[in-house]
Amino acid sequence: MPALLPYLKPNVIEAGCDEAGRGCLAGPVFAAAVILPPDFEHPYLNDSKQLSEKRRYELREFIYKNATTYAVASYSPQEIDEVNILNASIYSMHRALEKLTVQPEHIIIDGNRFKPYCKIPYQTVVKGDGKYMSIAAASVLAKTCRDDYMMQLHHLLPQYGWDKSKGYPTKAHRKAIEKYNICEHHRKSFRCKDEQLKLDL
Repeated sequence: MPALLPYLKPNVIEAGCDEAGRGCLAGPVFAAAVILPPDFEHPYLNDSKQLSEKRRYELREFIYKNATTYAVASYSPQEIDEVNILNASIYSMHRALEKLTVQPEHIIIDGNRFKPYCKIPYQTVVKGDGKYMSIAAASVLAKTCRDDYMMQLHHLLPQYGWDKSKGYPTKAHRKAIEKYNICEHHRKSFRCKDEQLKLDL
């Protein structure tokens, strides 16, 4: 596996952004923005989806201690229903960028869609979380912080099994929705039930 690159544009303060939970039926979408120092390195830093849960949490602590600045933000299920999940993903990245203690001069974003933020130049990068350190770090923070949140919700509503699914549309999660119906933490604009999906086939 090729090593991640430290930046896309040299000699500028560059922030990496990524989100977690875009494809879920329940819970917020989380996003993170991270600016790393030029000498940042960690042998296991990668796209969070390629890492074990234990490794993700180890990396999170390392990023917290060694990043120049970082921030995590979210958009609630109700906000997602109002603006749609694509916009919610982008706006949650904007919220994270607003919370940084250092303003970036350039932004790189995982994926292929973004909206301008404070007139700062930006570049979208498909699969950027496997290419650039700052995006990979953002993916780790967004994923672990969202997982923590979903575990808190699981303790409130254990019948949905969010400790395992984290709100994603697993078979067990769909069965729980069939049995208990949706709750206030579900995204009502999403198709949560299997029979609704079958109508689209």
